[in-house]
Amino acid sequence: MHYGTVKKFDVANGEGIRTTLFVSGCTNRCKNCFQPETWAFDYGAPFTDEVAEDILSTFENSSVRGLTILGGEPMEPSNQRALLPFLREFKKRYPHKTLWLFTGNLYEELTGALGEHPKCIEVTSEILSLVDILVDGRFEEEKKRLGLRFRGSSNQRIIDMNKTRASGEIVIWDGCKLDKSYNNEETN
Repeated sequence: MHYGTVKKFDVANGEGIRTTLFVSGCTNRCKNCFQPETWAFDYGAPFTDEVAEDILSTFENSSVRGLTILGGEPMEPSNQRALLPFLREFKKRYPHKTLWLFTGNLYEELTGALGEHPKCIEVTSEILSLVDILVDGRFEEEKKRLGLRFRGSSNQRIIDMNKTRASGEIVIWDGCKLDKSYNNEETN
């Protein structure tokens, strides 16, 4: 797996101060994607053990609330297989830090609820079991709204995975209550 960048002390991609990993590779290719350079699977640099360890060391700082993974597309099959050991290690070392994951795929696609899907593979359910917040859905230019929290278009959902697992139904993250436009199409 390759990655485009790592942002330390990021406040734009999840709640609180976070360390953010932008993985490379995406077959979704959303129209007007904000970083189409990450579509190439060989964009950036290889994700090595040294890079992983450098990222993990950022969580020693108590101000850093968690890890965010986005891209590119983290849920591309090759990315999932490469990310799983890293995500396991993150949760093992820092069980009280949160993991946010952004994907252009729907939760239902990744769980197989809509039938077979090429991105629902042998490691997908374990990855989803480690995620605290899942931001799902493709960016849709015609639904782009300025001022949306942690997403680019109004069709994307911010799913509280812990509550979703507990209830068996999709639960939208409580932090969305601060986003008055969450369930409407008004322009902010």
